[in-house]
Amino acid sequence: MKLALFDLDNTLLAGDSDYEWGQFLVDRGVLAREAYEAQNRAYYEQYAAGTLDIHEYLGFALRPLAEHAPEDLARWHAAFMASRIRPMITPRARDLVRGHIAAGDLCAIVTATNSFVTAPIAREFGVPHLIATEPEKAGGRFTGRVAGTPCFREGKIRRVDEWLAGLGRPLASFAESTFYSDSHNDLPLLARVTRPVAVDPDAQLADEAGRRGWPVISLRRQAS
Repeated sequence: MKLALFDLDNTLLAGDSDYEWGQFLVDRGVLAREAYEAQNRAYYEQYAAGTLDIHEYLGFALRPLAEHAPEDLARWHAAFMASRIRPMITPRARDLVRGHIAAGDLCAIVTATNSFVTAPIAREFGVPHLIATEPEKAGGRFTGRVAGTPCFREGKIRRVDEWLAGLGRPLASFAESTFYSDSHNDLPLLARVTRPVAVDPDAQLADEAGRRGWPVISLRRQAS
């Protein structure tokens, strides 16, 4: 059996689900535009630059989950999927995932974005396993805090290793392990698999992929 791991934002999606969720809530009037929008953009730019403090960011990003009832969050997310997420899924992204599933590979989405936002997206792709940052819950509601290790940078390695240990299948046991990502933030996990693939990569990852001879593909353009 082979292992196929997929980053989500700007890899399988032609956009960032975490950023778009915040903007969606602003546009719906759930969050105050003046207080939220500029900070959301600033954190996104820090992520792109590789300077993001993940714990500081999660304190910001998870707060709206704690401030609203689960039924309201679920209703908003259904509208978010229809208006923001499905338009960001390209046919080539769907075909890539379907090909790995059809081949019988063990497939998982591995994302720093929290599981409330991303679980329905994983289901949309038909990917059976999701390794994401987990928002803490208590009494049936989100607390605004993170549970366990954020699935970010080196944390992705730890979370993947924990998941595979639970299956009794360490990474080294797979004949081939592939990880698809767009971001230099994912270099730690890309360096761990046998087949790292840069997907519509940022400048830093494109440079590193060129230096190491990693394949580079596009799920957006017609030509790879």
